[in-house]
Amino acid sequence: MGDPILLLSALILGIIEGLTEFLPVSSTGHLILAGQLLGFNDAKGKVFEIAIQFAALLAVVWEYRARLGHALVSVTSEPASRRLAINLLVAFLPAAVLGFLFLKEIKHYLFNPMVVATALIVGGLVILWAERRTHVVRAESVDDMTWRDALKVGFAQAVAMIPGTSRSGATIIGGLLIGLSRKTAAEFSFFLAIPTMFAATAYDVFRNRHLFSADDIGMFAVGCAASFISALLAVRGLIRFISQHDLTVFAWYRIVFGCVVLATAWFGVVDWGGAQS
Repeated sequence: MGDPILLLSALILGIIEGLTEFLPVSSTGHLILAGQLLGFNDAKGKVFEIAIQFAALLAVVWEYRARLGHALVSVTSEPASRRLAINLLVAFLPAAVLGFLFLKEIKHYLFNPMVVATALIVGGLVILWAERRTHVVRAESVDDMTWRDALKVGFAQAVAMIPGTSRSGATIIGGLLIGLSRKTAAEFSFFLAIPTMFAATAYDVFRNRHLFSADDIGMFAVGCAASFISALLAVRGLIRFISQHDLTVFAWYRIVFGCVVLATAWFGVVDWGGAQS
């Protein structure tokens, strides 16, 4: 059955990943902080994070399986499907290029709790600023997006390579600022997660393949199941929420959470640790 404590940690981290991956609160930031608290931030912990992120990605694929399947089989025959494929490719490129060039440096210098806390606060302030702006909608659906819109969202996604920023938060806010409707910004963020997260996962799996062990199957199964289910609930919930509300509640959550992390570190309540070596 495996170590009960390890399985419980896997369950907690899986739920955290699934709930936060597609909400504008930064899953990477939450995993760094939770891993630090649980003492699950060693090499095996990093490999585990790869697995549960892929499970969360599968939740999006499952939720939009009809739309994605139709786009895939009709990409050569329908303009809308071809445009979606082109837009996803264009939006994927900025983060892919920057990740290829600087991923090692980013993980070495920025993947630590203090950077995460600061990025949570700054990102929350940006969301508050963006939500106070007049929102003029030019694209009511993903099919209305141009490749220029996609490129702008792609650059917004690249900013989220700083842990604590939130990939979904950056892409959704970026989409709102260029004139996408809330639902369009959220759905394109979900679709863009597929090539982005798949590429990042495949790269990390290849690079850390020597760390995978059959002894960890139970831990991976628990974490992936928790991640998939909670991500599915989060995706469905965000689409319903964002159709009637703005993102202000997420902004304040980010700010309060970030301040708590900084305050507990400053007063020595929690030893969050420093930058990773």
